[in-house]
Formats: sequence, structure tokens, C-alpha cells
Amino acid sequence: MQKFVFAIGSTATIFTLFLAIRAFGIVSPEPPAMQVAQQPNCKDPQTQVEINACSGIEYQNADRRLNQVYQQLMPKLSAARKQKLILAQRAWINFRNANCEFERSQFEGGTMAPAIQAGCLAQLTKTRTTQLEEYIKSDL
Repeated sequence: MQKFVFAIGSTATIFTLFLAIRAFGIVSPEPPAMQVAQQPNCKDPQTQVEINACSGIEYQNADRRLNQVYQQLMPKLSAARKQKLILAQRAWINFRNANCEFERSQFEGGTMAPAIQAGCLAQLTKTRTTQLEEYIKSDL
């Protein structure tokens, strides 16, 4: 019985710590990693596990592209504008994460919740990437 109580207490402590870290914005939310025996067929996913995995992959690709474009934009800016972009990007990340967490909450506890969150993260990230690409094209 003591082992059981200890295990429950330890799990609760870890979970509380995780929530505190996320609440202070130290960690950007990532869709839960899905364990799939083989690579999912993202052209035609057949199961919720595949849909969740493919949504996570889509978000990872979108985030990678966003970071590439951000790195292309930064050298084109003056020091003052770089600071403004950094502030704007941090605010945008906080908005994106909170907004997608809200969207996910409608399906909390359901098997499609990870796909909803990852899809939201991917879509907003792609939109932000397009915005940053426009700044690059405008020759600032």
C-alpha cells in the first residue's frame, strides 16, 4: 500500500511540475509523440494513431520552415527592428500555443485531441511563416 501511495504521489508531483513549466512558457507545447510501428502513410492515414502522427509531422515540418524563414529575415533587420521582431515572435508563440490549447480543449480526453492541437499549431505556424516571408520580399 505504501508503494502505491508513493507512486501516486510521485506521479502527481511530476505532473504538477510539468504544468508549472508549461504555464511559465519555458517549454513550447509539442503534440504528444505517437508510437507507430512503421512510418504512417500520411497521404491516406487510416487510423486515429496515424492521423495524430501525421498531424504531428506536419507541425514539425511547418515549425522547421518557420525557423528557417525567421533566420533569413533576422540579418536583414536593424538592431532595433530585430528586438521588435523578437518581442513580436515571442508574443505570437504564446498566442499560438494558448489558442491551440484552447482548440484542443474541446476534445480533451478524446483520441483526436492531439491531431486537433497539432493541426492548429501547423496552420498558425504556416500563416506566420507566410507573414515573415512577406517581410523578406518587401526588402524592408
